[in-house]
Amino acid sequence: MHSLLQVSYTSWFLDAFNYAIATNMDVLNLSIGGPDYLDLPFVEKIWEITANNIIMVSAIGNDGPLYGTLNNPADQSDVIGVGGIDYSDHIASFSSRGMSTWELPHGYGRVKPDIVAYGRDIMGSKISKGCKSLSGTSVASPVVAGVVCLLVSIIPASDRKDILNPASMKQALVEGAAKLSGPNMFEQGAGRVDLLESYGILKSYKPRASIFPNILDYTDCPYTWPFCRQPLYAGSMPVIFNATILNGMGVIGYVEGPPTWHPSDEVGNLLSIHFTHSEIIWPWTGYLALHMQIKEEGAQFSGIIEGNVTLTVSSPPAQGERPQTSICVLQLKLKVVPTPPRSKRILWDQFHSIKYPPGYIPRDSLDVRNDILDWHGDHLHTNFHIMFNMLRDADYYVETLGSPLTCFDARQYGTLLMVDLEDEYFPEEIEKLRDDVMYTGLGLAIFAEWYNVDTMVKMRFFDDNTRSWWTPVTGGSNIPALNDLLAPFGIAFGDKILNGDFSLLGEQSRYASGTNIVRFPRGGHVHSFPFLDSSESGATQNVLLNSEIKPDSPILGFTEMGEGRIAVYGDSNCLDSSHMVTNCYWLLKKMLDFTSTDARDPVLFSNSVKLDISLYEDDNQLPSRRTDVNFSTYSAVVGKDLICRTDTRFEVWGTKGYSLQLQGRTKKLPGYPLIDLGRGLNSTLATSSRRNRIFNTRNKGDSVGNTYLGLFYGDELDAPKLVGINWLVPAVVAATGFLLLCFWRIRQKRRRRRKGSGAGRLANLL
Repeated sequence: MHSLLQVSYTSWFLDAFNYAIATNMDVLNLSIGGPDYLDLPFVEKIWEITANNIIMVSAIGNDGPLYGTLNNPADQSDVIGVGGIDYSDHIASFSSRGMSTWELPHGYGRVKPDIVAYGRDIMGSKISKGCKSLSGTSVASPVVAGVVCLLVSIIPASDRKDILNPASMKQALVEGAAKLSGPNMFEQGAGRVDLLESYGILKSYKPRASIFPNILDYTDCPYTWPFCRQPLYAGSMPVIFNATILNGMGVIGYVEGPPTWHPSDEVGNLLSIHFTHSEIIWPWTGYLALHMQIKEEGAQFSGIIEGNVTLTVSSPPAQGERPQTSICVLQLKLKVVPTPPRSKRILWDQFHSIKYPPGYIPRDSLDVRNDILDWHGDHLHTNFHIMFNMLRDADYYVETLGSPLTCFDARQYGTLLMVDLEDEYFPEEIEKLRDDVMYTGLGLAIFAEWYNVDTMVKMRFFDDNTRSWWTPVTGGSNIPALNDLLAPFGIAFGDKILNGDFSLLGEQSRYASGTNIVRFPRGGHVHSFPFLDSSESGATQNVLLNSEIKPDSPILGFTEMGEGRIAVYGDSNCLDSSHMVTNCYWLLKKMLDFTSTDARDPVLFSNSVKLDISLYEDDNQLPSRRTDVNFSTYSAVVGKDLICRTDTRFEVWGTKGYSLQLQGRTKKLPGYPLIDLGRGLNSTLATSSRRNRIFNTRNKGDSVGNTYLGLFYGDELDAPKLVGINWLVPAVVAATGFLLLCFWRIRQKRRRRRKGSGAGRLANLL
């Protein structure tokens, strides 16, 4: 299905799929795919294919070992997605990995692939004659398609349409698969295909519904990675597990009533689960998402919680038959630990990440010419999974926020980690983050990316499939939006695209298409290095200058702001597993040491890099937004409502977030003390009574507070002035009160003198 230029068109596939439906095909293999799950004509035709009872087997893709690289249609829940292994039962390096990214950034992806099969060095026939060695998931997928055909043959022809369908076949394959000992579930799915085990399941199969995966066991590592790497604890963002409902009873089904959590003992009552799920299961499949939290009375609990989640699925009856119902069971075995100290808790901003296919979001490293799209999800468990493992090894606890910045309680976290973000920010987010840093002691660690309008315009291309020009909607990150967010702190990034090698703390690093710092407050520590500027304007300057002359560019900065601390770096490629040249995990640790605990490396905070005067660039020199792009099409902010989604704390779902403090405490469970997670156990950084008063009284409706801060944040300030703002209003109030008191006392003295002199005159008259 390719032209001579290796180009294929959606219309060609639609013609082929229509032919498969018209000829009443039973099994269809597809060894092609792509990341565009918003190609609705293609996606809806796949639904039509499976709704017509055609079992589709599809290769998961050859974009491994990167995570978040699943290809459509293999990543669809009603399709059997196949990954590849070698003869040693190791996942083939080329095999794409999960999780599915349809649900990001506002949810959690599904487990894919479904199963794996041999796909490396497989002997097959040449087109002409003879044999040759073949590798790829496009080899593993036909192997599974052959297994499916063999399994179909064991069912009598008269019963096939009643028993065999995409869901029942997937049930037989995943339940019969042999789980491999090394890979995790996002690498192997259910495991290696096992023909004999699946044969045994189908031979006695009765139509039913089930859940895949049907077990979430935190003690089963590494299979249940990343869940087994980080236990549950009270006060965290909900941990989301997204399972697939397989309905072998019919092409359409319904979830009857809410799912139910059945703890195995009283300790299980410490677990609170909110469920989101498909109301209608079609075609053949749906989803069940568990949003799990430990109640506050479990803040000191350590141990295992076990139990089952049950879900009832019904399907309409065939003519003359009774309705079919089935109870699905999902087993849970969860590890719980006491709530970690604030300094060890990091919050990852997922909400402000935009990825392809909603828009043309370019790759962060412009040196990568053969992969121009940023489509791997930018999630802790996709292309940042190695960084996640590193943070866990360093004893940090990392939580994900898929909602606006108003939807988390800053008192719970040492650092907000913002990496490679492309979206805009609500005004309320900017205001809250300013207060979180200044008054609540929240640390802020930011890894930015390149942004240059001229370079973006040059990167546009003509898409033969849509017959339209595609142009980047932003750069590697959205620097104009990020500068708005950082404006209250006097920090801003520029539009250079810097490349080069540098050494810091004995570590050799590569700066790959990063940006520069153009504003930073006096008293901060800024590190600069000589790099080449490869932006459109910078490339012209490089030609004019001697190639040996490279001006120093500020790329790394540290500063205190009120009670919080901020660390910024202009390149995220060193954290992203996609096309990393060198990693900078060492730098991330140093930044977190500073933002979370105020630990300062003597080299990073030496006097030689301390700013005597602030870095400052005029507003008209800062990067500007593109005016030829309708950003609201891709944004979760522009033209949208501010609301906390289902991946935030139960207390604030459906609201605009935290205005003062946590509301709606959970009911106390007998035998477990109620812990105030806003302070005490959770806070390693002491909170003064003055700061608590400011936090509890200054909210969005406090016009006085907003006014006095607004007067000062209109202009960029150095850090000492920002710190002074904390005491401005109390000082003004105290001074005013003192003057009024003095004035009152003077008036009183004058009155007493007048009264005394008048009484003397009266006595003389008498």
